[in-house]
Amino acid sequence: MVKGKEQYSINKLQKRLQRNTGRAISDFNMISEGDRVMVCLSGGKDSFTLLDILIKLQKRAPVSFKLVAVNLDQKQPGFPEQVLPAYAGDLGIPFHVIEQDTYSVVKRVVPDGKTTCGLCSRLRRGALYRFARENDISRIALGHHRDDLIETLFL
Repeated sequence: MVKGKEQYSINKLQKRLQRNTGRAISDFNMISEGDRVMVCLSGGKDSFTLLDILIKLQKRAPVSFKLVAVNLDQKQPGFPEQVLPAYAGDLGIPFHVIEQDTYSVVKRVVPDGKTTCGLCSRLRRGALYRFARENDISRIALGHHRDDLIETLFL
């Protein structure tokens, strides 16, 4: 259980993240009236935080928009499949799983010892863009992490 000063710090961080995200959305016209925003959940803290922030902003935004949570199941061994659907369900957010075996493609194509990030990223983005096109998604929201700061990128 979090108490006192620690809880104050958490609340302060949450408010700052919401304020900065809301300002960025407004300043750069990232979300418009009637948009369907696909929030890509990886299972990491950044995508969970992004979804939480967007849910809170959705309730007080001057425009109406819908959220759809999506996970790209890349068939990596050991990924806990039940966590994300349960989380989105608890929040009342529609949830979809895109199944695309990028893992075996990357393992087959990229030589041992070489970085897989470039190819893996292109395969992931392709699957996400295709799902967005097929499901009338107008915005894609991705959570990114760098140097312990949370950054969001809307495409």
